[in-house]
Amino acid sequence: MFPTLTVTSIFYLCFIVLAVWGVSQAWLSQSRTETIHPFKSFVHLLAFYLSYLLIPLLFFSIYAGYIGKFSLHESIFIFLLSALLIYARFIEPHRVHVQHIQYSLGQEKTFTQPIKVALLADLHIGLFSGHERQLKTIVKKINLAQPDFVVVAGDWTYEPENKLVEELAILKQIEAPVYSVNGNHDEQYPGPPIQALLASALEANNVMDIEGKIVEFDDFRLIGVGDLWAGKADMRYMPDLPQDKPWLILSHNPDTVDMVPQLPTRPLMLSGHTHGGQVELPWLTSYVMKKVSILGHKRGLYQHENADVFVSVGTGMVGVPFRFRVPPTIDIIELS
Repeated sequence: MFPTLTVTSIFYLCFIVLAVWGVSQAWLSQSRTETIHPFKSFVHLLAFYLSYLLIPLLFFSIYAGYIGKFSLHESIFIFLLSALLIYARFIEPHRVHVQHIQYSLGQEKTFTQPIKVALLADLHIGLFSGHERQLKTIVKKINLAQPDFVVVAGDWTYEPENKLVEELAILKQIEAPVYSVNGNHDEQYPGPPIQALLASALEANNVMDIEGKIVEFDDFRLIGVGDLWAGKADMRYMPDLPQDKPWLILSHNPDTVDMVPQLPTRPLMLSGHTHGGQVELPWLTSYVMKKVSILGHKRGLYQHENADVFVSVGTGMVGVPFRFRVPPTIDIIELS
């Protein structure tokens, strides 16, 4: 059996090596990031990489409690806190769920056949999420669901590296048309000026930007609406468009639903933006959500005066590299 000092020294050495590695990785990643706030990006990446220290800390709490270096209460507290943070950092963000819902868009006149729509939102490819492993999982699960088409409700990025075209190449494997609009992080609210980089990456990987455009289907029309925070969410023109079919609206921010004018048939808006809170904690999450959505949107279906809106919790992360009790989700919406 190792002497106490030797085992403890091994743990300390692990902490030092991981800390040096984390700082160096954060510095290198920041140097490749499209950002207007290098120091802020470095701090975020530092939190991302230094979170690996939680793994030896978990085991050290057990050992320190065993040898009496920590009291029993201290050991249990550090162990449980480390385990919780490890789950929120390394496990839940990679557990991509698929949620199925049904919605009658045709209302009085049902569709000739149900249409299956896969809704993605908030991939936030960049500092914390949306890298190869997660994107492969998302593409695989979408293809297994066999949707008629896929819509992406914005916030593709979170200060990405300048190789966005290559990172999105996996999307070519989606076996359905993919339509998209931008979110606030794609429009510098906040974020760097990456509109041109994102546009070229989407075009190169068969994703159709439909902001300000209409896509015709047999039983309904899909319209893309720009981001609310970017001032691109004007929908006053919609009553002047043909109204012989119901509307499916794709727009990043769910609060945009308040701008939908009265139409002959009640439309459905598909949105993201809220992350469902991303980290679900009592009181704190509700307080933060008031700043994210003035109308109180969080996740799921909401009814408003002129339209309904479905809010996806999305798949990515911003602010902190954690998801807790809000796993990344692909929403499969069956329209009839």
